[in-house]
Amino acid sequence: MADAEAAKSLSGLLNGIAQKVYYNNSEITEQLLKRELFPELPQDAFTALHDKMRGLIKSIATADMDHAQLEAFLTAQTRKQGSGGVNAEQAAALSRFWKSQRVRVRESPSRSCGHDISDSEFVCLEFDEARVNQMLKKMADIQESIDRIVHRT
Repeated sequence: MADAEAAKSLSGLLNGIAQKVYYNNSEITEQLLKRELFPELPQDAFTALHDKMRGLIKSIATADMDHAQLEAFLTAQTRKQGSGGVNAEQAAALSRFWKSQRVRVRESPSRSCGHDISDSEFVCLEFDEARVNQMLKKMADIQESIDRIVHRT
């Protein structure tokens, strides 16, 4: 019974994060999720769990992982359990969540408009081959300019 309740709470947390981040539901707050789903968990432990799950969802959604990619990603996460990874129950919950929400998250307006870029370490750009070559040429030009300036001084 306790395992079923824990799985239900974790599933609720994942769905709550998706509601807030991808579906722009402003009624969902971190405090609401803690109060409703994990009232017995100390605040710092809940915050760590929330932030970890939010980061994992963001990684999965950014890569728009298919089933095989998701399973490989979650397997890698379970192997690094002690250093920020996930346990088997969390991996299973993430897998169930992504299977049921992938299409909806992909189509969400928040995901497609580059929302919350200031909170991210990454920016995702899409280019065709010609644009990639053009950008690489510009980056090489910039590197040459930097090298000239550095060698002058």
